[in-house]
Amino acid sequence: MAKANKVKVTLVKSTISCTAAQKGTVAALGLKKIGQSNTFVDSATLQGQLKVVSHLVKVENV
Repeated sequence: MAKANKVKVTLVKSTISCTAAQKGTVAALGLKKIGQSNTFVDSATLQGQLKVVSHLVKVENV
């Protein structure tokens, strides 16, 4: 089996004054505080979420 690509997502900006959809997406990613990170298996669904909040998060390949 091929190894699944993983990405590390880190919240780098506050969600204050963001839309409700953006706040919900950040919450769905499991990020609450600035500097908090979470690791995910890369997928089309994840890429769509990251596109919505690209200005709030930093994404790194793991």
